[in-house]
Amino acid sequence: MGRLETADKQSVHLENEIQANIDQIFSHLERLEILSSKEPPNKRQNARLRVDQLKYDVQHLQTALRNFQHRRYTREQQERQREELLSRTFTTNDSATTIPMDESLQFNSSLQNIHHGMDDLIGGGHSILQGLRSQRLTLKVGALPGDREKASCFGLIQQFGTCVYVLVTSPQIVIL
Repeated sequence: MGRLETADKQSVHLENEIQANIDQIFSHLERLEILSSKEPPNKRQNARLRVDQLKYDVQHLQTALRNFQHRRYTREQQERQREELLSRTFTTNDSATTIPMDESLQFNSSLQNIHHGMDDLIGGGHSILQGLRSQRLTLKVGALPGDREKASCFGLIQQFGTCVYVLVTSPQIVIL
């Protein structure tokens, strides 16, 4: 086993040679077992005990060889993986790669979008209010023909203007 540890290229050949020797020893042990049963009764028990001890020792050698083969296999696999990693060329990520955002960051960006939307709505209401004020100076209820529908429409416009004015002057009170 010591020669196996130091030999790199010849280890497979040595393993096969050791396995062949172990197989040959097992065949000899079977023959010894048959011969031990032919011993005289007073020596038979001692002979069987010695054959069983030899079988036990050979089984330990077989297990040690298998353990060595397993260690060699894992060492070769690690070396292959190491060489594969060293030979791999790494590239940067594609530009299409996205990083998933945290939920709180998404919530914050949604709040900012709502804030900008409310600013736009208030700005639009303010411009409508300015337009209505300029129309109030040019239009008078008496200047309209006697049509009550147009007068009521003008009243709705004034009421809407008042609502927008309240919204512009006190933006902290919003009823959803």
